[in-house]
Amino acid sequence: MKVKMLATSGVLAALYVILTLLSGPFAYGWAQFRLSEMMNHLVVYNKKYFPAIIIGVIVANLFSANGVLDLVFGVGQSVVSLALVIFIGKFIKNKILLMAINTAVFGVTMCFVAYELKIIGVLGSANLAFGLAWFYMALGEMAVMAIGMLVIHLLNKRVNLTTAIEEQK
Repeated sequence: MKVKMLATSGVLAALYVILTLLSGPFAYGWAQFRLSEMMNHLVVYNKKYFPAIIIGVIVANLFSANGVLDLVFGVGQSVVSLALVIFIGKFIKNKILLMAINTAVFGVTMCFVAYELKIIGVLGSANLAFGLAWFYMALGEMAVMAIGMLVIHLLNKRVNLTTAIEEQK
């Protein structure tokens, strides 16, 4: 890993953690409204942002009351979603469209985190509770990521996100 990529990744991972912690109680549990999730759109511009986001998720989830399960399911959800969007990005070059797809993918894969809550026992045994938890988590996730589409798009106008993590030649 080159110096610029390593430094940029470290700063972005730390920013992910800070934004998660600033989201307070909404960052964990039923109401998944993590401001940091808008950073998931960075992989739309360059897949090299993947490690920074995943490291940020790992560190942020260390603060979760759900313990190791949040590391398994929360990190797993991010890895699967980001990898899927990176793959889809090979075929779709329109960044706005790909961010919209990214938003939908993250909403759908919130079932991982809803299932985590079911295992922990927060939801009880009713499948209806699982469905509602998934719905509300997906809604919060997609709301943050929809806002993130605008934020990241505007940021890209100021800083070229495609090359910002690359070493200068």
